Amino acid sequence: MSNSSSMAQFLLLALADRRELQLLHFWLFLAISLAALLANGLILSAVACDHHLHTPMGFFLLNLSLTDLGCICTTVPKAMHNSLWDTTTISYAGCAAQLFFFFFFLGAEFSLLTIMCYDRYVAICKPLHYGTLLGSRACAHMAAAAWATGFLYSLLHTASTFSLPLCQGNALGQFFCEIPAILKLSCSHSGYLRELGLIVVSVCLGFGCFIFIVFSYVQIFKAVLRIPSQQGRHKAFSTCLPHLAVVSLFASTGIFAYLKPPSISSPSLDLVVSVLYSVVPPALNPFIYSLRNQELKDALRKMMTGCFSGAIKCLFSGV
Repeated sequence: MSNSSSMAQFLLLALADRRELQLLHFWLFLAISLAALLANGLILSAVACDHHLHTPMGFFLLNLSLTDLGCICTTVPKAMHNSLWDTTTISYAGCAAQLFFFFFFLGAEFSLLTIMCYDRYVAICKPLHYGTLLGSRACAHMAAAAWATGFLYSLLHTASTFSLPLCQGNALGQFFCEIPAILKLSCSHSGYLRELGLIVVSVCLGFGCFIFIVFSYVQIFKAVLRIPSQQGRHKAFSTCLPHLAVVSLFASTGIFAYLKPPSISSPSLDLVVSVLYSVVPPALNPFIYSLRNQELKDALRKMMTGCFSGAIKCLFSGV
């Protein structure tokens, strides 16, 4: 019998048995990582450099980009390394760190998505109160609360999960360190129930946020339908519907991953669900929330034009 104090490493799930498929997964994850890094890097640069984007939404977009980068960089690089070098191991400390940082960024991200929905609700349904309800101090407090929520959420789950004695081997059956996979290795019934209770409470809080988001969008859609201009309604719907779709994918797959009955669990299903809530939303967020924003696109165009002009001047000045 082994326990958590003596276990040196865990075995992650191999994404494929054949070497060709392993390399395919490596290149796929590399493309996703580079796209996320490029898109979020551009967003961070544009918001930081353009004073026209120093608004509540710009501030929340900057924070969202940071959480997206954190989520991608916590799980994907290790999966790429394992696929490239045909290995499945991760150290005990590395697993604990991966779980902590992933749930830190994940908790902060969902809190920020809720706050950004509130921002849209106030902007569309209560525009006269926007400056009062979303002043600079209020935005700073909300962002700090989102990051603090993610930290507390991650700390509680990491401490509870890694305090469990493990006696069911060290194979996680997942491509990153995920709580349900570690709970399957536990031999402590009371500890298992304690962590399961924390998961249920966290899911209930997340579901409450999701209900708030849905309710806010219902109010937003009611206000949008009263807009006389068809172009204005189309612009509002084209912005809000993708937001709601990504949040729904994020929440539904995350809740399903943690509360699905063991009878329907399988390695392939668990892998697909975990990718849908851990990799897809952070990769899509820059395109859904940010790069559809006209002000942000204008700022990016201006920044890219300035960089290109500067490069041309440097090139010809050295000739």
